[in-house]
Amino acid sequence: MSLTVHTEQRGDVVVVSVAGELDMATAPQLQDQITDLLDKGRNRLVFDLAEVSFCDSTGLSVFVRAKNNCDEAGGVVRLAAPQRGVLRILEVSGLVEVLHTYPTVEEAVAGEPTTTSS
Repeated sequence: MSLTVHTEQRGDVVVVSVAGELDMATAPQLQDQITDLLDKGRNRLVFDLAEVSFCDSTGLSVFVRAKNNCDEAGGVVRLAAPQRGVLRILEVSGLVEVLHTYPTVEEAVAGEPTTTSS
């Protein structure tokens, strides 16, 4: 399965919509997009995960790396609308709190202080 990545500027936040399976084969594609955004000074990122059907540890590492890079640049990374399977991986790995996770893109863009729970 392939991965598609689209970006949309919403104020000072870039919404990165990801669709497909995020794994060892496709993670470099997302990493390249993130690197390009950071190179352009975009360090406030919301990842819309509503269309991500699968995410393995390689995919998780992309989000952790993005968070670390954005933190260093004074920005922020938030995850939005993960499907149940992806949310479960985030919970089991303990990353649901580290990678601020929101039920909707709108809440993630606004930076509401709530996290998604099952």
